[in-house]
This record gives sequence, structure tokens and C-alpha cells, in this order.
Amino acid sequence: MATIGVPVRTLPGIFYEEPEPVEDHMLQEEPLRPILNLLHKRYADRSDVFVSGGGFVMYDEKNGNARVAPDCYIAFDVDEAGIREEMANFWVWRVGKVPDFVMEMASPSTAANDLGRKRDLYAELDIPEHWRLDPTGGELYGQPITGERLIDGVYEPYEVHTEADGSVTSYSEALDLIFRWNEAGGFDLLDHETNRSIDQIVTEQAVPV
Repeated sequence: MATIGVPVRTLPGIFYEEPEPVEDHMLQEEPLRPILNLLHKRYADRSDVFVSGGGFVMYDEKNGNARVAPDCYIAFDVDEAGIREEMANFWVWRVGKVPDFVMEMASPSTAANDLGRKRDLYAELDIPEHWRLDPTGGELYGQPITGERLIDGVYEPYEVHTEADGSVTSYSEALDLIFRWNEAGGFDLLDHETNRSIDQIVTEQAVPV
């Protein structure tokens, strides 16, 4: 894994349009925050994993408007500190790769774009996994959890399971984690081998023996 190198926080000479504000960002923030916290905890001791819930993934060095803003994205085998400290956003040409995982959280003003233009763009960029979480239980995306992996340039869905307690689960190969949703508790992340919550595992590991 190569380090990023000299800090560069701006790209002079590139025109940037101001992004349109998300009308209902507050509706996304509450269900998104715990998932981001769990992912940060999961990879807290990995200097080669970059986890973010903000900023842009920018994919054309010559065009500042060639960018997309996933609600969450993760890249493996990268210089995490270099990206966070030396860049203003995730610049694909400097990182050397696109993210391995992107995720969207549904809201009324963003759902159509998430299902259409953004999903198509992620496929064009060859992002291996694309996930969509719907805090309404499926009113906006069709189901609470949708995970897809890129096969020959086309996103193919992962299996979604309804458990005995009514919760909905689906497995991510990229993260080796299980996404779970239930109406009472919202979203959670489970360890694939033990089926235990990442939050519980991390809490137990932090307790001195």
C-alpha cells in the first residue's frame, strides 16, 4: 500500500458548481448515524481502511463536477491517514482506486436518484458493492435492505432473508458483515461468523481483562 504523499487540498483551475442542498437531510441523518458509528468501530484499528459518511468521491482530475456523494463509502488497502489528512475529498486518481463499497440511506427527496442515476454511475465507476437502506421499511426503495454486487458491469442483488422474528437480513461479501433491519430497532450490523452485533463485540473487546 503506497502512501498518498504531498498534501493537496485544492485543485486550481477547475470549475465547481455548488451542489444542490438535500431537502430532507435530517431524515437521513438519524438512521445513518448508528450505521456509520458501527463501521468506524469495526475498522478503527485498520490503517488501510477508509470509512466516510461525508464529502465527495471525485473521479475526473480535469473536471471538478465529476463527483458523487454516497451517504457512506469504504475503501480497502488504501492510506487512510493520507486520504483524511491530505485531501479535501476522495480523489480517485490520487487514491489509486474507487471505493469498494457505497451505501445510500433513503429519503423522499433522494430515493429516485439513488435508484436511478447514482446507481448507474456507481456501476460505470466499477464500484464492487452498492447498498441501499430504507428506514421506512421499504416504502421508498421497495424493501428495507438491498445489497448488490457488480458482476460483468451489472449490479446483481444479494439474497434478502426474513427471519423468524420478522427482521430482514442480507450479507455483504465486501464487508463480511450482515445488515439487519427490524421495525422496532432500525438497522444493525452483525458479525458474519457469530451473528452478534458489531457494537457488542467492540464493547467487549474494549473491557480490560
